[in-house]
Amino acid sequence: MRGQLSAEMLILITVVLAIVAIAASQLIGTAKDAGEHIENESEGLYTKTSEAMKGDAGDFCVDAEDCLSGLSCDENKCTT
Repeated sequence: MRGQLSAEMLILITVVLAIVAIAASQLIGTAKDAGEHIENESEGLYTKTSEAMKGDAGDFCVDAEDCLSGLSCDENKCTT
């Protein structure tokens, strides 16, 4: 009888595997939700910081996107 699995042992292994599968499924769902939330928050943060980094009149710029709305980039300076 040595080396044989009993019915109780098979049931126990099945229950443990089922618990592991349920836990993994829950963790994957939670990770997906957290990832979406982080992505949304990072997009908002990027928008806020990109607006805060724009230059005012007289500030250095490379192109018009570096200047606040309504300003243009002329000779590497934001101008009206």
